[in-house]
Amino acid sequence: MGLSNKNFIEVRGLWKRFADHWVIKNLSLSIDEGEIVVIQGASGVGKSTFLRCLTYLEPFDKGCVRVGPLALEAGMDENKHHQTILGVRQQLGFVFQNFNLFPHLTVLENLTIGPVRVLGQSNQKAKREAAALLKRVGLKHKADEYPKSLSGGQQQRVAIARALAMRPKGVLFDEPTSSLDPAMKGEIVEVMEDFAQDGLTMVIVTHEPDVVERVTTRAIEFGPNCSIIAEKTQPPIPALPLERPQELVQK
Repeated sequence: MGLSNKNFIEVRGLWKRFADHWVIKNLSLSIDEGEIVVIQGASGVGKSTFLRCLTYLEPFDKGCVRVGPLALEAGMDENKHHQTILGVRQQLGFVFQNFNLFPHLTVLENLTIGPVRVLGQSNQKAKREAAALLKRVGLKHKADEYPKSLSGGQQQRVAIARALAMRPKGVLFDEPTSSLDPAMKGEIVEVMEDFAQDGLTMVIVTHEPDVVERVTTRAIEFGPNCSIIAEKTQPPIPALPLERPQELVQK
């Protein structure tokens, strides 16, 4: 599926602080449907916080985030606007660095709980679709096991399948390979590469060269306070260093 010109995610004038420290200052960017965008940058510049702001896991202080037709505004009441926030989280799945699977549920149950409770799917349909996703990530045989019995790479594959079980239009990945042994990173990149072929929008915070080279269509480098100091589009995209905007202009 090719890229469209339709913005799926729009961020306008985003500001976020923790106490007296501004983590994000006046960030604006847009991401089209089907784009696969990598966010790079030094540790501590606010990359993970930016991802969490996109789904209001981190409420922000100023600005607006639009995901499809839904808009998140700074200072909005989470109880009053619960349906809007829930709608955004259904549109954007989230794959966390440390997997965040439910330890008391089996692999299959981790995938079915959201579709049944949030989307209102029947147990039968949710199990059928979950089994198909587990097969696609190579873990159908682990359906009845618990997360603690899985390797880190297997847990992350389950986490990706769980995010996709909610039928999102996009998925946010927060350092999806950083907690894994080098031998396990390749299998996660392969899974991401596979789902990228479906036209799924992805925003990925990573330092992993294979993700940048094999999966992405655009790379953005954040400086302090999530300032955009470099950006490059043209698959395949090499790992950092990226060209600075002034260097692109000179060319």
